[in-house]
Amino acid sequence: MATKPGYLTGWPWQHLGNCKYVVVAPLAMVYTYKFLKSGSEERDLLSFLALPVMLLRLMYAQLWITISRYQTARSKHRIVNKSIDFNQVDRESNWDDQAIFVALLIYTFHMTLPMARGLPWWDSNGLAVVSAMHAGPVEFLYYWFHRALHHHYLYSRYHSHHHASIVTEPITAVIHPFAEELVYFALFAIPVLTAMATNTASVAVTILYLIYIDTMNYLGHCNFEFVPKWLFDAFPLLKYLMYTPTFHSLHHTQFRTNYSLFMPFYDYLYGTLDASSDHLYQRALQRRSNDDEEGKGSAVDVVHLTHLTTPESIFHLRLGFASLASAPLAATTTKTAAMPKLVAPLLVPLTSLLGRTAFRSEANRFKNLKIETWVVPRNTDQYMSKGGVDDAVSRLIEKAVLDTEASGARVLTLGLLNQTDEQPVNVMHVRMQGYDLNRLYISRKPSLRTKIVDGTSLAAAAVIHMIPEGTKAVLLLGNTNNKMSAVLTHGLCERGIRVEVVDQDLHECLSKQLPSDMHKHLVLSRSYGAKVWLVGDGLIDDGEQKKAQEGVHFLPYSQFPPKPLRNDCIYHSTPAFLVPESFQNLHACENWLPRRVMSVWRVAGIVHALENWDSHECGGRVTGVDKAWRAALAHGFRPYDTTPQLLP
Repeated sequence: MATKPGYLTGWPWQHLGNCKYVVVAPLAMVYTYKFLKSGSEERDLLSFLALPVMLLRLMYAQLWITISRYQTARSKHRIVNKSIDFNQVDRESNWDDQAIFVALLIYTFHMTLPMARGLPWWDSNGLAVVSAMHAGPVEFLYYWFHRALHHHYLYSRYHSHHHASIVTEPITAVIHPFAEELVYFALFAIPVLTAMATNTASVAVTILYLIYIDTMNYLGHCNFEFVPKWLFDAFPLLKYLMYTPTFHSLHHTQFRTNYSLFMPFYDYLYGTLDASSDHLYQRALQRRSNDDEEGKGSAVDVVHLTHLTTPESIFHLRLGFASLASAPLAATTTKTAAMPKLVAPLLVPLTSLLGRTAFRSEANRFKNLKIETWVVPRNTDQYMSKGGVDDAVSRLIEKAVLDTEASGARVLTLGLLNQTDEQPVNVMHVRMQGYDLNRLYISRKPSLRTKIVDGTSLAAAAVIHMIPEGTKAVLLLGNTNNKMSAVLTHGLCERGIRVEVVDQDLHECLSKQLPSDMHKHLVLSRSYGAKVWLVGDGLIDDGEQKKAQEGVHFLPYSQFPPKPLRNDCIYHSTPAFLVPESFQNLHACENWLPRRVMSVWRVAGIVHALENWDSHECGGRVTGVDKAWRAALAHGFRPYDTTPQLLP
């Protein structure tokens, strides 16, 4: 909200939460029914289209936010190189309120104004009237109203809410207190009402005017420059009639300049044009960012390679719905399950069409590092497929490795099933012992400059430090092809903690990898009596969980948490860290982890780059459990675990 909220700052339906669309439903049903039951000459097209237009505008806004976030993740022509945080995402979560309000206005006009009924589909005279009224009264009145909003009285009570977003996104354009939006809608109604009063209004021109307002609003707040310079060179007068993203960005960073709505003419006329407008515009087009001026360069340092978990998890990406991406995956899929599941069947082919290479989803900064998250456009089921799809997945991962090196990245971390030793054994139709699959990429290209970091050392350290103090023995459920099992067992035995396993093959495999003096700490047991169970992905089924005693701690050591089935046991988080406050531009949750919590596999690569370690950590190579742990803590990362509570 504004710093000192005034009257009518909140929207009338804000207490309804996600159910706010019910305010449109009755009128939408009434006018849809009237349209379908009326004769062709009596049908009112504008009132009938109010609901479809609202939905179209919502999809259009989402398209802008997706494109904008994709472009800023790639740092293409980025204007303001600062952070967006979770507070901004929460503050801008009601961006759809204005679309609801416009739909209600259309219904209200139809009910109260006879001249708003029975409009034809098209009237070219109306286009001229609307254009003239917008360029004249609307732009002029908006300019002076906007300047008034920057007076300390109105600014603190209303407009400061909008300006809390210094780094803008397209939907920032419509984030205003309700009273402020009332004035804007009154201004935007002038051209439409004038056209109606002069009998030149039409349905198409009204909709086009709405789309024009949305387009220019989103364009001015998208934080990347894309309006080509040749356009202004070919039409010099256009610079007075059309602003650019950099033009309005300066208003959000300088506050006292560039007040115009969409046409900079009035800033030129009244001397409020920011002197750096042209320079910033040209610099953004030439891809010169603040980083270049500071001598840091723009090349990425660390890439985290992840993938979709389910087809509908595409909505949870930073490029998807901001409100979903800013909450843990489990929470969002529960609260918004209906919509994703309805369209989920359509998303399986869509993920395949997204491309034959990983795409950038997120860009962060920490200390002197530029960090990016890349997403392999495949989901878990496709990774686990036995029908040959896994060959294509492996090729996608390998291509991502090569693309990472081409980008100049120093480190690549592997998220989820991109950890190759956790993929099905038929990957690339090669059954390999142990974790030899991790050597696949560096063996094909021994000169690979990018260091592949699987994060095993730091993950093992995180699990060890989650084990309750005083624990003497743990039960390890793993498999013989898992590197993590071996490193974790070594770390536990080194600390004198007894490791019990129930699988004989696993016991033999681990014994071969342990020094002889540690064998006494590795025990083949037929009992499930340990109070701490260390479990990997898919290694604990319903039957095994039933064998656990009351109060058992389930500690996952894979990137996938076990499904909680017992209400008398304690389920811990997958290995993760709280990131330092100085970690920038973090406003999306990593899968099921909460805000500002990051998996250790992702953290491991960041620490690797910060420490300038010049070696891979994959295959049989490890960084060292204690070494990785000390380095992570030294850089401000703090271990995270869910508060150990029994399930209700």
